[in-house]
Amino acid sequence: MAILVILGSLVGLFTAALPAQADTQICDQYGSTTIQGRYVVQNNRWGTSETQCINVTSSGFSLTTANGSVATNGAPKSYPSIYNGCHYGNCSPGTNLPKQLSTIGSASTSASFGYVSNAVYDASFDIWLDSTAKTTGVNQTEIMIWFNHVGSVQPVGSQSGTATVGGRSWQVWTGNNGANNVISFVAPSAINSYSFNVKDFTASAVSHGLATNSWYLTSVQAGFEPWQNGAGLAVNSFSSSVS
Repeated sequence: MAILVILGSLVGLFTAALPAQADTQICDQYGSTTIQGRYVVQNNRWGTSETQCINVTSSGFSLTTANGSVATNGAPKSYPSIYNGCHYGNCSPGTNLPKQLSTIGSASTSASFGYVSNAVYDASFDIWLDSTAKTTGVNQTEIMIWFNHVGSVQPVGSQSGTATVGGRSWQVWTGNNGANNVISFVAPSAINSYSFNVKDFTASAVSHGLATNSWYLTSVQAGFEPWQNGAGLAVNSFSSSVS
């Protein structure tokens, strides 16, 4: 018994001495890492040659450097983000995506964002659908949920109406960016945090003729599309579970 007590004390001392996990800094154009053993965080600087860096924490990430700017009437300069699923062949640990829409009972998702005022950007979810269980390249339909946007930027296409989805009211935009169809749900005012079922939004995409229930959900992503600057933007927390 005495030996067990001593061993227990030693284990307690050893555990207490372990240092906290350090944040991860990523400046590589397409650099990524994993957190919580289940999500991928990616820098994803695809639209500019200027420096962009993210600081990855145990619960999300923040933009620490976001140099340069691009025209606000075109594509953004990047999409730093955190996701569950597969993106260009990089699948998050243990994910069950891609998964056919008709087999999904629920896709519970949440995120909390931190904003800045000295940049032009949108804070958004990217939800990708494809007619096949595709894990590489561009998918056929992109669902965007704009939590917030600052500056003279707008979604792909044009506004086609309004809708109540996931218990909230949205402007609905539809269009094509030359590579895939896009349906965007734009909040009329900034949302700092939101918990929702992705299936509510995939059902809307189906009703707009942009997918069918035989299609696959390939990834659920939360992040930012900056056009100008962006340092200080943060995804403070993120969760995604598909059952």
